[in-house]
Parts: sequence; C-alpha cells; structure tokens
Amino acid sequence: MSAAATPGNPPATEPLTAVPAATPATAADAVRGAAPPGARPQPRPAPGSSPSPAGAAARTSVLPRRRPDWRIRFGVLALIWGFSFLLIKVGAEEYAPFQVTLGRLLSGTAVLAVAMAVRRERLPRGVRTWRDLAVAAFFLNALPFSLFAYAELSIPSTLAGICNATSPLWGMALSLVALSEDRPTRRRVAGLGLGFLGVLTVLGAWQGFSGLDVTGTALALLASLSYPVGWIHVRRTLSRTGSSALALTGGQLLLGTAQLAVVTPLFTAAPEGFPPLPTLAVAALGALGTGFAMLVQFGLVEEVGPTTAQMVTYFIPVVATAAGVVVLGEPLSWNTLVGALVVVLGAALAQGGARARTAGPGSRARPSSSSTGRSGGPGR
Repeated sequence: MSAAATPGNPPATEPLTAVPAATPATAADAVRGAAPPGARPQPRPAPGSSPSPAGAAARTSVLPRRRPDWRIRFGVLALIWGFSFLLIKVGAEEYAPFQVTLGRLLSGTAVLAVAMAVRRERLPRGVRTWRDLAVAAFFLNALPFSLFAYAELSIPSTLAGICNATSPLWGMALSLVALSEDRPTRRRVAGLGLGFLGVLTVLGAWQGFSGLDVTGTALALLASLSYPVGWIHVRRTLSRTGSSALALTGGQLLLGTAQLAVVTPLFTAAPEGFPPLPTLAVAALGALGTGFAMLVQFGLVEEVGPTTAQMVTYFIPVVATAAGVVVLGEPLSWNTLVGALVVVLGAALAQGGARARTAGPGSRARPSSSSTGRSGGPGR
C-alpha cells in the first residue's frame, strides 16, 4: 500500500515483500491441459534435469506475453510520479484542493477496483483490519494529498516535488525513534544531516527564506512527514493480515475516498463547471499516479525486489523539477537545483544502511510506504 508515495506518491522507505512467482508445476499443468485429444502424455522430467527443446517451446507458446523490460517500467513509474506535481498544479487552478484530492482518489480507486476484479481479489475482512486501513488512508492518502494540493496554490510544483523527496529522511528519523529494530548508524545519521542541509539549501536559509511562501512550503513538508507516520502504522498493524498488497491498497483507497467525500462538501462549494484541462489533469493524477502506478510498482517488486524498486524515489524530484520548468515555465534558481541534489544524496545515504527485507517461501506482498501515494506514495 503504500504505501510511498504515492506525489503529492510516493517516496518509499518501507519496501514491499516480494511475491513469489508461479511454480514450474503450475506452468506444466497449463501445458498439459492444452494437449490435443489422443496425444501421448509426455513424461515429466526428473528433478534437476533440463527440459527438452520441444517442451520449452510448448511452454513458451502457452505462457502469456512477457511484460516490457523492468527498466522501461521503472522509467515509466518515475515519469508518472514525477509529473504528478504538475498535474496537481493544473488541477488546483480550477478546483478547490479538497476537490482535487477527491477526484484523484475516485479515479485511482476505480483503476484498482478493475484490477481486483480481473485478478478476482477480495477486499480484506475484519473490523480491526478496516480500522487500521482507515488510519493508513488518512496519513497516506487523504491528508498528504490534500496538503500538497493546498501547498501548490502558493508554491511552484518544482518545490513541492523537492519537499516530497524529504519523506525518506522523515521516515528514517521517525523509525529510529518508533521502531526498535531500526538502529542508528554513522552512515544513516550522516545521511539525515546531509538531507536536511539540502532542504535548508533549497529554502535559501542564509537569505532568511526571502521570497519564499512559508505557509505553502510548510504544508508541503508536513505532507511529506505524513507519509512515514502512515508507513510506521502500516508496518506495525497491517504486515500480517494475510491479504495481498493489492487488496489492502484497494481497501485503503476506498476508505480515503470516503473520508474526502465527507470532508469536501463541508469546506467547498460544488464546482460551477468542469473545464477540460484541469478535469483531465485530476483524472490522470488518480488513474495513473494513484492507480496504474501502483500496479506497475507491484510488478517491479515481484521482478527485481523492493530495494531496486524503491530507487525510483530518487528520480521523482528530478522529473518534477524538469516538468515544472519545461512545461509550466517555473523559475529554477541555483540553490533549488543544488539543494535538491543534496536532498536526494542524503536520502540515498540514509537508506543505504537500512536492512533489506526479503520474502520467504509462500509470503505475500505487504503494503509498503510507497505503494499508495505516490496510492505511494509521494504526493503521488
């Protein structure tokens, strides 16, 4: 579930546990089921032996077409989550921030609902699980998505994307306090210090933060802090539910949508119209950044593992900055660029000392810090 980060999703500090691939016996059963009537049954190869060329060809013919190379999907994920801040900016030009968040969650939930129907997944069960999912939905979706939308009313999307990159730093700092298994090391402490020095560089602290909208920047940083609070909650309460990551993320987004459906009418008036460009931006923000991107991330974790998959976090501010400057014409000062690089370097250094988690046989995908967000995950 993102957990991420989800933009406005999602930087990632708590990896998903990989889902084991289908066993060879399952593929063999599919091949045997496709044999024509009257065909002589083929003997099963002895354990450890290599399959015959004919058998390999038969398996290849019945297996589904391979997905694109993981590097391509990795790049697509970085682009989707990086462009999320631009889409928030465009959507917030015509819609109230709560409306942007509600539309985003609606379209994201719809995508995951379709995916669950195709895969015949069921929503989680149990009152306690749904209670914990409601808390996760608030800290990983409803709150940070809304804060980023409000922040981008007064700050550039480039700055919002860079603030989002501080989530791994906040997460590392909180985990050292809240999670007994996370021990501080010199490398991680150095990474935290370097990362927050990068934040001060982005904000131009030596200039007294002149020319900076303090409220908007504070909202973006609070949104980034909200993600690791949710990740720690997920890690403590939802890591052993027995439900798949897709089911948990779908339930989380459903509850996040319900939360915004209650709050939005209380604080905003109904929109007078639905202008095409902002409406498409909000729909794409949810369908791609909060729905489709989660499915891509699940596939990456299965194929290359959580450590490699979560590296997408470090490309998000780069894409967000490029999109804001090139597409929206936002200004880019030297301290913003240098500070962003320092933030990313600090986050990578702090996370580099973290112990990687691997899946054992029969384990299921677990919600992650990045799976919602940008659902992870980042303001994603």
